[in-house]
Amino acid sequence: MFFKFTTSGESHGKALVAIVEGLPAGLPIDIAAINHELWRRQQGYGRGGRMKIETDTVEILSGVRHGKTLGSPIALMIKNDDFVHWQDVMSSEELETQPKNPRIVTRPRPGHADLAGGQKYQTRDLRDILERASARETAARVACGAFAKQLLAAFEIEIKSHVIKLGHVQVVPLHQPWEAIAAIPVDTPLNCADADIQSEMIKLVDQAKTDGDTLGGIFEVVAKGLPVGLGSHTSWEDKLDGRIARAIMSIHAVKAVEIGEGVANAGRRGSQVHDEIYWSEPPAVAGGLTQHTTKVDDSLQPPTTVGGSDKRFTRPTNRAGGIEGGITNGEELRVRGYKKPIATLRTPLHSVDINTKTEDLAAFERSDITAVPAAGVIGEAMLAIVLANSMREKFGGDSMDEMKRNFDSYVKSTNEY
Repeated sequence: MFFKFTTSGESHGKALVAIVEGLPAGLPIDIAAINHELWRRQQGYGRGGRMKIETDTVEILSGVRHGKTLGSPIALMIKNDDFVHWQDVMSSEELETQPKNPRIVTRPRPGHADLAGGQKYQTRDLRDILERASARETAARVACGAFAKQLLAAFEIEIKSHVIKLGHVQVVPLHQPWEAIAAIPVDTPLNCADADIQSEMIKLVDQAKTDGDTLGGIFEVVAKGLPVGLGSHTSWEDKLDGRIARAIMSIHAVKAVEIGEGVANAGRRGSQVHDEIYWSEPPAVAGGLTQHTTKVDDSLQPPTTVGGSDKRFTRPTNRAGGIEGGITNGEELRVRGYKKPIATLRTPLHSVDINTKTEDLAAFERSDITAVPAAGVIGEAMLAIVLANSMREKFGGDSMDEMKRNFDSYVKSTNEY
């Protein structure tokens, strides 16, 4: 059994639609929670005018009855409120007369799919490309991810995100404990755990707006409560970190993905990188990090008999980010997305008209100054989707009761290992 989804829709079309498959029967669905995730995606200091036009809410068309999943595919829709101003331009039917303002795009924007997409699909109106390439599509992903989150929550798995860098301003240290991330107010401007650093980020956004420029940054998504054993070492396509990297990289403008402390680890010695394993509670460590130790305290040695012991396998560090060999190891799963600055600038970059080949400035569509906090929300959704799929692969079940029985039996076996 697999959890999967498909989205459809254009940025200024009538609606975004999606199909979600693979949820077991009997999962309670909270529509208000889905709409809350859609609201979160629209927040963040530095967002553009589109966020003031749309009030995203989901309409479930099938697959849910009386508040619970049926085990069949779920169809959902998110209407585009702005479609009322684009009905002729985005009409699915051939028009007898051209719209007064056809909004044809012939000046590709550097950094977007405009030019490469136009060449690939042989269209002279780059709107055919930019409408689907728009990050508006991620609203549907967030809705699908909200279903995945509700499945994970039934197994006490939580997912949260936060912004750790915007432009050149970053949180120090980048690693923030779960408690600090969970304590970030839902309406905070940039979803940053450090209020002082967030104030500096806001100043940076204001300056970029004045300059007609945009900003990128880094968001981190953290999953807590995962069992040991999701993913596999047996095949490249089953390695969970590979699946996660693909999912996060698929988010618009994300150009790099990091699991745990992967970037910093590349410049360290192995003795400073790998998370040592103990059979007991690990020693208390400030900030979740320790230096490499060469001597193990006698109290941390395995007991002669396991039966009746309340000890367990522990790691005093989590530089691996919760995944070893493509498999979850029971620690917090931490993944970071590196988002480039948005490619649509209020002060347009140099471009060329695809028809006349004359030099010109790139076209401008409504845009944000930055959307790193929103990318974090989308990252939560994509991580939830990957993890929900791994949970369905591992524990199966046509109903929630069956899946939970399978899960409980497996967790008991790993605890007794």
